[in-house]
Amino acid sequence: MKLEIITPDKRVYAGDVTSVSVPGSKGRFEMLNNHAPIISTLLNGKVKVKDKEGVKTFDVKGGVIENLNNKIIILAESV
Repeated sequence: MKLEIITPDKRVYAGDVTSVSVPGSKGRFEMLNNHAPIISTLLNGKVKVKDKEGVKTFDVKGGVIENLNNKIIILAESV
């Protein structure tokens, strides 16, 4: 899967990942390869990204996530 984490100021992360866990407005959820399309708002919390180098964590302050055809875009207010 491809992931981009973007704030109004910069692109924080871009790369291939195997899983992404986010603080959705209805609770934490995780996306794996071939996840169903989804759009959700995000609460303040930790985004956990697993890639070939290991697990990375980003503290986001709200935002929106979209997953479509194994491309995930996180538009965060700030990281």
